[in-house]
Amino acid sequence: MFARHATRTTPRRADVRLETMRSGEGDDGMSTAEYAVGTVAAAGFAGILWKILTSEWVLELIKTILTKAFDLSFL
Repeated sequence: MFARHATRTTPRRADVRLETMRSGEGDDGMSTAEYAVGTVAAAGFAGILWKILTSEWVLELIKTILTKAFDLSFL
């Protein structure tokens, strides 16, 4: 007739991982690899931002804004 399946007495690896994730255990913070990736990303973003802010177009824009701001006559 039908084959009976034995019940599992030990939890599967996936079940253990899922329970660990749900309970919050084992999540003590970032690992060294995560810090390294975050640092590289921050340095790359800073480099791009520096390049944009020191470009001729942005410097001219800032100069124009400041010139117009100081040329306004206040009542």
